[in-house]
Order: sequence, then structure tokens, then C-alpha cells
Amino acid sequence: MRYISTRGAAPALDFEGVLLAGLARDGGLYVPESWPAIADKLKGWRGLPYQAVAFEMLAPFVGDSLSPATLAELIDGAYGSFDHAAVCPLVQVGPNDFLLELFHGPTLAFKDVAMQLLGRLFNTVLTRRGEQVTVLGATSGDTGSAAIEALRGLPAVQVVMLHPKGRVSEVQRRQMTTVLDDNIHNIAIEGTFDDCQALVKALFNRLEFRDKARLSAVNSINWARIVAQTVYYVTSALSLGAPDRAVSFSVPTGNFGDIYAGYVARQMGLPVERLVVATNRNDILARALNAGDYSTGTVQPTISPSMDIQVSSNFERLLFDLYGRDGAVTAKAMAGFQESGRLALGANVLDQARALFAAVSVNEEMTRETMAMMLRATGLVVDPHSAVGLAGAAGARGDRSVPMVTLATAHPAKFPAAVEAATGIAPGLPPRMADLYERDERYAVLANDADALQAHMTAIIG
Repeated sequence: MRYISTRGAAPALDFEGVLLAGLARDGGLYVPESWPAIADKLKGWRGLPYQAVAFEMLAPFVGDSLSPATLAELIDGAYGSFDHAAVCPLVQVGPNDFLLELFHGPTLAFKDVAMQLLGRLFNTVLTRRGEQVTVLGATSGDTGSAAIEALRGLPAVQVVMLHPKGRVSEVQRRQMTTVLDDNIHNIAIEGTFDDCQALVKALFNRLEFRDKARLSAVNSINWARIVAQTVYYVTSALSLGAPDRAVSFSVPTGNFGDIYAGYVARQMGLPVERLVVATNRNDILARALNAGDYSTGTVQPTISPSMDIQVSSNFERLLFDLYGRDGAVTAKAMAGFQESGRLALGANVLDQARALFAAVSVNEEMTRETMAMMLRATGLVVDPHSAVGLAGAAGARGDRSVPMVTLATAHPAKFPAAVEAATGIAPGLPPRMADLYERDERYAVLANDADALQAHMTAIIG
């Protein structure tokens, strides 16, 4: 399997290469040259454990970079750390409506599903090569803690994680800043998540510093993150009758990575009827898919802060396909977007996108109402991000004979204030995290300035 950049100018790499590179050197994102086919294999995967399906899904993407035995061992180790035997269990919440619980990993969020595997991949590849890297990432709340938990203590990896100061929940912040391993470096940036994300891209594009610091990425710009997330689309669809019937998914998303994984599964042959993009009032993706207006605005704080994003990095991967996999066209479009903050999707591109996706923007009132409604109707307490997904599913339901699966992306205890305000219930942390509020914190605070970030990183990692 070879991987190419969405902007067409970077060299093609194998899986090991894209794992360590993260972002392509031309500023693009790596995607496979072609999609492996799974349609004729799906029936044979019914009833398999999650780990076995993960192996079947990942093996063609990994290629010769790892032996089958090593890949299987890494997958078993990653998902052996989850609290639920099914790893990502389905829960029925209504007639033909389901929640896919993705929060049974170490940090109580869906990012663990990919990150627990990614950390093991990094460690295996770097140890074999005798190399070290610096993982530079930005988080709107959940990626950071998942990455830190997966990479803490690894001698071959330094982790520098940026989060927007005051714009993540206290639980999210403490899950990052109370990890005191020597290789973990947390930085609160005075700005938004988009500012953090822009700083990461800026330092990756400073090629001399990038090479000196051996920068790598674990954000969803890293292809390994995306492919690991395709697995739960397949396992949940199989449980609901695929491939003999199609399944729809509603995904609360800001950065487009989680729902893009569903698109990848569909491209490989999973029968997906509809992919619903559910956003909060930071609605760049809803505007893009409903009106062709992919333009940035001011990031608005919400009770679903992990989605408070106005620049969705992974949308470029979809655009690359919609532009006929033409790297030059994609590069030109993204250069114009970077300069003006606006990209108008032409009629042909928009029609293609609408054939694949529906999009719903969910306001704060509807998010709270959905949390309260779920408690009344099912007895389940859901977090505000999952509530956005549920509201999106209701708003774009389509054919009710098609199962609708909403991705429950975080445990409600990660957002206790918002959950209690909506439901009257204060969700508690699992016993293993009971002392989180008492643990010591360590993090730096920096201005939104690439030079300041580079100087700080040089001082702490050399």
C-alpha cells in the first residue's frame, strides 16, 4: 500500500512513512492510492471479536510495514485496555436507533480507539529503527489526553500538546496536565483550538525545524488515526445486518476526522446509506455541505467544546476525492482558503458531497433538550457531544427502516457541569479517576505565536 499527498507534490510513502510523517511535506494530508475492497468479506466477519475485525481492516493498509503477528499483537494490546469486552458496544435507544459507545477506553473518549493503537505502532516502529520523534499536537479536549495516555513514558517519543486556554473542560485539562512523565509537555495557548491547530501546521511547514525536532503528528491528520477508526463502523454495521442491509451513522464532528473514517469504510464497500455530519453552532461543515460555503468564522464557545472548531483539517481529504484526486486542484483550493478563509464549493462538487453526507447544525438549547430527553426516554445520561449527534440523527433521519447509529463520543463525566445543568444528574468519574481533581498539574502558558512556540520547544526538547 502506497500513500499520496492530497496536494500532489510530496513523495509517496508506505504505511511506516506516513505513520511517522503525519503531515505531508507539501502541506497536504496522506491518503491511500486506492481503496482496499471488503464487500465480499463482510459476511465472513460476522460474529468475530472487535480485535479480529480490526486486524482484517488494518492489514491491507499496513502492508509489509509490520508482520501479521506483530500487527495482531499490537491490536490485542490496544483493546485489552478497554473496560468493555465488546470494545465499542451498541445500545438501542429507540426504534431502529442506536448509540455506539466509544468511550470505554482509558481516557473516556472515542480518541482512545485510535490512540491506544497509534501509541503502540509508534513505539514498535521507532524502537526497531532506533529513532526518536517529537509528537506535536493540538487538542480541543479529547485528542490530547488520549495521545498523552498512549505515549506517556515512551523513551522514543517526546509529546508537546497544545490546548486552548480556558476552552476545554476541567476534566479534559486535568487528564492532560496531571500526567507528569518526563516526555509529556502540555502548553495552554491563549487562543482557540483553530489557533492551536494553525500553530501545529506552521511548525510542520518550517521544514528545517521540523527535521531537527523530528516532528510527527497524532492528530487526525495522521492516516493511522483514520484507519483505526474505520473499524467500529464495520463492527456496528455487521451487528445490525450488514452487508445484507445498509446502515446510517450520525457523527458529532468538528474536525471531520471521525466521520471521514465512516466515508473510508463506505469507499471500501461497507453499505452505508447516510452519513450525518452533526455540528454545534460552529457550523462550518454544515454550511459547506448544505450551501457550498466552506468559510471560517469566529469560534464560539459551547457546552460541546471538543467541536468548537472553524477549520476542519480532514475536510481536505474529502475535497481531494471530490476534485477527482487532482493534487494540483486541491492545493490551489486550499491555498486560496488559507489566504481568504473562504472556499466556495462548485455545483458538481456539492452534488457529490450531498450524495454522501447530510449535515445538521445543533444549537445549545437543542443540545440540552436532547440530553434531558434521552434521560427521560431511556434512563441514559449522555454527554453534550453525543447529544449533538443524536439531535443530528433526528434531524436527518431518512428511511426509518434503515438503522441509525449515533456515535457516542465521550463519557458524560468528562463534562459534568453541562450534563448536570441539562439533566440534574452529576455524572461521576470511574473509580480509577476518582482523585483526578486532587492530582498536581504541570503546564506552560504561551501566546498564540509560532516563534514563541518554537523557542519553547527548543528549550524543552533541544
